[in-house]
Amino acid sequence: MKYLSPFTALCTVGFFAKFSYALARSPVLPLFALYLGAGSEAIGFAVGISTVTGIFFKMPAGALSDVIGRKRTMLIGLVIFAVMPFAYLFIDNYQTLVIIRFLHGLATAIYGPVSMAVVADVAGSRKGELLSWFSSVTIIGNLLGAPLGGLILNNSPGTGGPTIGAFHTAYLVSGFAGVMALILAVGVLKGDGQRERHNSLREAFTRFLSGIKEVVSDKRVVITSNMEGLQNMTVGALEAFLPIYAVTVANLSAFQAGLLWGVQVIATILSKPIMGKTSDRLGRKPLISVGMLLCAVSFAAIPLLQDFYLLCLAALVFGLGEALVTSSSAALIIDICKEKHFGAAMGTFGTIYDVGHASGPILAGLLIAHIGYQYSFWIMAALLVIAIPIFTANVNIDKEVQG
Repeated sequence: MKYLSPFTALCTVGFFAKFSYALARSPVLPLFALYLGAGSEAIGFAVGISTVTGIFFKMPAGALSDVIGRKRTMLIGLVIFAVMPFAYLFIDNYQTLVIIRFLHGLATAIYGPVSMAVVADVAGSRKGELLSWFSSVTIIGNLLGAPLGGLILNNSPGTGGPTIGAFHTAYLVSGFAGVMALILAVGVLKGDGQRERHNSLREAFTRFLSGIKEVVSDKRVVITSNMEGLQNMTVGALEAFLPIYAVTVANLSAFQAGLLWGVQVIATILSKPIMGKTSDRLGRKPLISVGMLLCAVSFAAIPLLQDFYLLCLAALVFGLGEALVTSSSAALIIDICKEKHFGAAMGTFGTIYDVGHASGPILAGLLIAHIGYQYSFWIMAALLVIAIPIFTANVNIDKEVQG
């Protein structure tokens, strides 16, 4: 890894970490919960609980990285990526699955905001572009992880659905990918001679609190974070229930269910760097608004479709909308914040992001259990549409962005 630039090395580590986490999540996780006898509400809770972890830990982790250094904080998260997938091999009931999912969520809670802060540190005026490139490169792991998980389950010899052996195989592959991310990261950290500044405990704690206070007191940061939080609410709902809908309602295979998620990720990967560069030049707000609208329309269309190719089209449009929102929202928040508080800014952003991600499958599970897929998806899509005028009226940052 010593021959790679810091940005390229960070992307490589992120790829393996994301691959590991995606393979353990969708469609493997909801189908594993179903295998353990969980109903729709319980499936939504199992998928969302790992994101609840981020709600509690992302903001402190990001602020802590501003104080003790990015490298140390990142390494903690990557250790969890490497260890936790193997814990799934010992799960034999739904309650244990929920506990393991909560602990597994520490990986992204710690690593996520810190890695984005590192990119922001070196991005300069190219924040939208480099953050988008970083995100696109690393979520290639999502592109490969989800369909591979579906393929492993689809090749299970069982006639009544995936067997426990198929689930164990998926989690073993996830664990090996997490170990690879950790090994590569140790190589990067070993070759980096940068020294972190040491503060007294009192100075460090004061800086920690001041960073959080400054970031969360700016309504522009909170509202912009909520835009991605709402968009991510629908992402979480799709992660939990698109596989279930595809298999139980549309009568698709587990592999096809994984492909649907892959189509969405492909659309995001291909369009995100372009949209990030566009936001650097033309501004963030229009892209966020259009992206929210595309996500709302495609999300609302899914329960009206059962054909595989039409569902792929809806997933593609949703992925494009997600790219428009995510390519601009994080960069917009960093535009507003001072450089010394990038970690706290990304932690705050990540916390609200995770509130959306956690609430998505939980809310969808409750709604689907009572009113079915169609009205549940329509209600959630309406929330995205309602948020657009609130965002455009209250987040006035054109001067800051153009500067």
